Amino acid sequence: MKLVLRWFPYGDDSVSLKHIRQIPGVSGVATHLTRIPVGDVWSMEEINLVKDEINSYGLEMEVIESLNIHEDIKKGLPSRDMYIDNYIESMRNLSKAGVKCICYNFMPVMDWYRSNLYKDLPDGSNSMAYSHSEAVKLTLEKITSSMIDGSNNFSLPGWEPERFGQMAEDIKFYQNVSPEDYFRNIKYFLDAIMPAAEELDINFAVHPDDPPFPLFNLPKVVNNKESINTYLSLNASNRNGLTLCTGSLGAGIENDVVDIAKTFTSEGKVHFVHLRNVKHTSDYDFYESSHLSSEGDLDMFAIVKALYDNGFDGYIRPDHGRMIWGEVGRPGYGLYDRALGAAYINGLWEAVSKLS
Repeated sequence: MKLVLRWFPYGDDSVSLKHIRQIPGVSGVATHLTRIPVGDVWSMEEINLVKDEINSYGLEMEVIESLNIHEDIKKGLPSRDMYIDNYIESMRNLSKAGVKCICYNFMPVMDWYRSNLYKDLPDGSNSMAYSHSEAVKLTLEKITSSMIDGSNNFSLPGWEPERFGQMAEDIKFYQNVSPEDYFRNIKYFLDAIMPAAEELDINFAVHPDDPPFPLFNLPKVVNNKESINTYLSLNASNRNGLTLCTGSLGAGIENDVVDIAKTFTSEGKVHFVHLRNVKHTSDYDFYESSHLSSEGDLDMFAIVKALYDNGFDGYIRPDHGRMIWGEVGRPGYGLYDRALGAAYINGLWEAVSKLS
């Protein structure tokens, strides 16, 4: 297991590599070249620029989160072949730079959404939260405005302003796309890239829908055990794997995250893990709590034990944290609570390894 922290380059992060380097047990970062438009090739020059900065602090760049998929690929448009070719060229360049794992998603239009980016918690901290009844009442314009207004002037992955003008048309397009058609588009993409992933020794780890509930009648792709199995069955390559995001899956109150971890880790399909906890206030409403098991609805020890017992040897990162101790930064991505999460994960991993 390698422990990493997500980090945004180009000065677009309140957390420095210097500070990340000081978190015990963290070997590297999961990063993303945010200034390259989706669908364009990631050049060696741009990749090495970011890699050299990361390496200069004694950290590794073995995980990319995310190499985003152009919407034309998701829609199955004729232009998808050009964008898939670009995607594979980016993969080749990332492989030359030593990247071993790519996290991505196939969610249409919106990568994720929270109705409240700063929910006040009883202990004085704040965290991201979701209210389904509130979300379904909002227009797309109100949703995009709320995300940008709450960004603290940092970019929000999946909510880049240049995407906003097209979002309404994209949502309209997907109203006529059946789940079967959408999964055919996924299979087309996977069948195209998996031979390159095999050749380049890169694992692909699809991220679950976040949250797992339908919004604007958009297709849901990966939101429970059954849909994960369907997705992974589209292409038999072991490179076609999962990002086990405990918070995204845990937001679905019916999901048994421990069982999901056991099942897909034992199959060698879990390549990347996002560990965080969630606390439900109703079946469809939740907020992101601290990582500690007792603070949320997930048994973090049991999840880590399931990973360890079934031979997990990929990458783990503490996922979204609260904002604590007066810290201001990108929602969910401050330093202090994620550092506490990293220490907690290290302790759990040590405990399960010594008990085994």
